Formats: sequence, C-alpha cells, structure tokens
Amino acid sequence: MVNIHINYEGDLHCRLEHEPSKTAIATDAPTDNHGRGESFSPTDLVAAAMGSCMVTTMAIASKNRNLDLAGTSVHVAKEMASSPRRIGRLVVNIVLPVHIQEEDFKFLENAALTCPVHRSMHPDMVIDFTMSIAGKG
Repeated sequence: MVNIHINYEGDLHCRLEHEPSKTAIATDAPTDNHGRGESFSPTDLVAAAMGSCMVTTMAIASKNRNLDLAGTSVHVAKEMASSPRRIGRLVVNIVLPVHIQEEDFKFLENAALTCPVHRSMHPDMVIDFTMSIAGKG
C-alpha cells in the first residue's frame, strides 16, 4: 500500500505528497471549472498516469528482451464530457525510438494496453491509442 497525503490549501488548490519519496505536486482546478489552471488538474493527472503507466509497463516488459526504450515519447490529449462531468476521451500516441524492430512492436503494444491504469479505466471512457516507430509513420 502506498500512502498519498493531500492538503487542500483553499482556492481550489491542493498539495499532494507521495509518502515514500516525499515528492510533492500541486493541483488546481482548470479554468473551465472555476480554477486558475495554474497546475495539473486532478483529471490531468489521470491522463498523465495513463501515458506514464503505459510506457513504464512497456519498459518493464522490455527488460527480458533487452530493449532500450529511452527516447520513447508519449503524448496524451484529454477531452472532458459534460453530462456528467468526467473524462470522456483520452487520445494516447506513443512513438518508439527508431532502433525498435517491427518484430517487437506487437509485444510492446500489448504491454502498453495491459498497464494497470488502462485496466482501471471506466468502460465508458473512450481511449484512442496509436503507437508507431519514429520515422516509420
């Protein structure tokens, strides 16, 4: 179990602390929901968690194949739904380094799609996922 401590600082700002590492981050409500948009919103953190979990899971799986994923880039776009207000869609695009071989592509794609965050998402959320190798479209 990992403990995360959250302190509401007022004015729609929270300070979050990851107990094991003492790393702290801040959240703010987005400008379209009464905030100032000065930091990640809680739903932004969900989108960031999706992308970082996918690439981390790929990297863990890659250790057995001696694949170096350094240089992999992930872009996540989040779209909100309004009724009820929730994350409606995440668009995830992963670009692998040019040295990744085609025969490893499906293995890596499967690893990304089986990450714990992806598996935890509500089935009503649309997740558009694409992955490519740099320079190969």
